Amino acid sequence: MSSQLALIKAIRSGQLAAVRQALDAGEPVDADDGQGEPGLALGMACFMGHAEIVRELVQRGARVNLDDNRLPTSPLNMAIRGKRTEVVRTLLELGADLPPGLPCGLTENEIMIARWKAQRDGLAPAVELDPAALPQIEEIDMVACKGTDTLVLESDALRLARDMR
Repeated sequence: MSSQLALIKAIRSGQLAAVRQALDAGEPVDADDGQGEPGLALGMACFMGHAEIVRELVQRGARVNLDDNRLPTSPLNMAIRGKRTEVVRTLLELGADLPPGLPCGLTENEIMIARWKAQRDGLAPAVELDPAALPQIEEIDMVACKGTDTLVLESDALRLARDMR
């Protein structure tokens, strides 16, 4: 059995060890789909919903972003079409760009957290903020927290994080 066929079979069945074995045997991580488009393995793993295989392929050099992630063959769009929100989250954590207005099945907070993880890990560029555009924050000195309404503080933090995008 050819290594490409072994890789595709391993991805379809969700066998991470077999995927590693095929890649170790020399199968290129960005093999084309027969029509010249690279990324067959990653696209298939995204559509099938195998997040651990997606991570392995990306660690071995698969590209998470195409020039336009709205294309139906982009890894992000393959995961969205397969309704694999866990894989969408994984791709965002690995630095995938989510085009504005593209419905992905994740909440705003889930998207924000995934993007922060990508920035933390150096997989996505950090967003530079203009200090003048940031809201003024009042400092509060407290002796104790008894009776403090933390929902107000939490909502302010969430609003600031949303505005940082």
